[in-house]
Amino acid sequence: MARWSARHPWRAIVGWFVFVALCVGTGVSVGGNPATTADFRVGEAGRAEQLATEGGLERKPTEHVLIRAGSGRSLDPAAAGAAARDVTARMERLPEVASVAAPVRSADGGALRVPVVLKGAELDGRKNVGPLLEQTEEAAAAHPGVVIEETGSPAISKGVNDQRAEDLALSERISLPVTLVTLLVVFGSVVMAGVPLLLALTSIAAALGLSMVASHLLPDPGVGTNLILLIGLAVGVDYTLFYLKREREERARAGGRLSSAALVELAAATAGRAIVVSGLAVIVSTATLYLAADVIFSSLATGTILVVAVAVASSLTALPALLVTIGRRTERRADRRAARGACARRPRPERPEPGRVFAALLRPAQRRPAATLVVSVLAMLALAAPALGMKLVDPGKDTFSRDIPAMQTYDRLTDAFPELKVQHEVVARSTPERAPEVRRALAGLGRRAAADPLFVRAAEPAVRTSPDGRTSVLVLSVPHFANSQPAKDSLRHLRDDHLPATVGELAGVETAVSGDVARGVDYVAHERGKLPLVVGALLLVTFVMTVLAFRSVAIGLLGVGLNLLSAAAALGALVLVFQGTWAEGLLDFDSMGAIASRVPLFLFVILFGLSMDYQVFVVSRIKEARDAGMPAREAVTAGIAASAKVVTSAAVVMVTVFSGFVALHLTEMKQMGLCLALAVLLDAVVIRMMVLPAALLLLGERAWRPLRRGPASAASAPAPPAGGPDGAVARTFENVR
Repeated sequence: MARWSARHPWRAIVGWFVFVALCVGTGVSVGGNPATTADFRVGEAGRAEQLATEGGLERKPTEHVLIRAGSGRSLDPAAAGAAARDVTARMERLPEVASVAAPVRSADGGALRVPVVLKGAELDGRKNVGPLLEQTEEAAAAHPGVVIEETGSPAISKGVNDQRAEDLALSERISLPVTLVTLLVVFGSVVMAGVPLLLALTSIAAALGLSMVASHLLPDPGVGTNLILLIGLAVGVDYTLFYLKREREERARAGGRLSSAALVELAAATAGRAIVVSGLAVIVSTATLYLAADVIFSSLATGTILVVAVAVASSLTALPALLVTIGRRTERRADRRAARGACARRPRPERPEPGRVFAALLRPAQRRPAATLVVSVLAMLALAAPALGMKLVDPGKDTFSRDIPAMQTYDRLTDAFPELKVQHEVVARSTPERAPEVRRALAGLGRRAAADPLFVRAAEPAVRTSPDGRTSVLVLSVPHFANSQPAKDSLRHLRDDHLPATVGELAGVETAVSGDVARGVDYVAHERGKLPLVVGALLLVTFVMTVLAFRSVAIGLLGVGLNLLSAAAALGALVLVFQGTWAEGLLDFDSMGAIASRVPLFLFVILFGLSMDYQVFVVSRIKEARDAGMPAREAVTAGIAASAKVVTSAAVVMVTVFSGFVALHLTEMKQMGLCLALAVLLDAVVIRMMVLPAALLLLGERAWRPLRRGPASAASAPAPPAGGPDGAVARTFENVR
């Protein structure tokens, strides 16, 4: 692929941009397929929602217009009543509104709320809530004597989406300039620094278009775009960086005796092969997320796989073509200078030795590999230790940023109406003729729950029954937030005690409990159940990929072990920072006392994939030196010296991109950004510069004991002879011939 692109550069460049345009155009034309409420259902809560939906009693998107007095004043009943009537009339005129309930006064009389039910499914509320918010603002302006504001799941979801969009724009404004500066330092050329960014951004655009098409097979819950931007910029720049660095090394070795096309082919035979193996490793590792059987993880896996695959394709097509085009332009300038009699500048030789910093990091492993290995591993294990106390929670409304206006109103609403904090939904299904019996049992359940101090002491609970009489629903309120322990205890009491003692005694009646608490508890339990399967598959495929790439069982075991160590240390740091409260002011977040339930599993898989990046690139350089005839010890030093600068530069890019997410408002995104940034930093510095060389030096020749006699590794081509560029020139001319 690289050879064809190098020989037909303009065709390859035009073809790449046509491909990107086709991906974007196709994605825009077919549109995305957003996930529905049914796609998120898991466990008993999901079964309860399915039963309710079949009976036409599913949860509807509901807004609450809160009417209260201003600060330091008492609520005027007449003014509040007039405002409530105006709000009701305004809402009833909107085509998005299904119904408006009668105003409800708070227990202390200090507030009034108007419940508004929107048309459509629960997840459609955030798309349709805009006109309601506009009418609420107009009503507030028309009644200055009271404060009128609106909140509810649709308004909060819209606020979260708006905040996420602003956060992503901020992250891009931070990461792109820093990435460009890093590349300028590495290459010293604006043109060469712009190539990685250009290919990364076009790869992201193509992947976004393809993700829209893919959403018609796997529905999009709205999180895939964030990951495509995050991973796309990181790996897109990294892959291009590795290729560019290798091409410059080969150009320096050749000393002007090879054409640009020949140099690109030589780089493709080494770095290009490593990029393909690395990309495949990330794709295969990420694909294990599909085993979680979860719509969010499936979307994250799809986004990562698409953007990595497109980034690999760009490094094999557009990148060689761009390098040849830039190289020929440089050669023509050199020829013109020579024709004018000017002194041609000789290319600076690439030094295989690391700089002072890298040499200092490598020195302990070279001099005392056993001690370095033990100390480094113990330090990483100490950092990983807090992960043993990890607590998981499914983030709910009460965990969102209070910078969102709807969340500020939500706090005031739940203070005035604590019964709105959490609601359990008990669903029972039987035959139509048993509907009266089921309703009586549900009413008895409501009375029993009212006597439980964990529940709201309400009047006779209302039971809704479907038109066909088969399904009935009882709603029970709890004056605690969904992630609090009392709310979880109330769910346990309901499922284990109250329900079995009432409706559960009716033979042939199917029952299930849903609600915000049940959704979160069941989701965390679902993830815990899938965790062994996903992790087991991840370890297996990582081991197999490494063994196939390097033909060594020892390298495969070492790769899995190092990836585990790196991921565990990052997760331990995640718990240390976010599960406590000491870093709240430093990173601007409110601790949930736990980690968002989706974060650990997702990060574990992604970190394994990213660690495979560095593993493949570093070990490939070592194996090249080994295949060239170097002894194992010298090959380790030479390989790491050759890859130290580029791996560190790539790590700086990744750390910059991921660190930008720490500045976002959503705690879940902060957790992901910090963990990814720290993991990449630890992997590039501690694992690849200390632990890996120490382990390989101790293993010696045993690390490279072949799995079987056969062809050389697919991860790397034979290295240029160590004696200088002449061998590389001869071999390249032979390949071209």
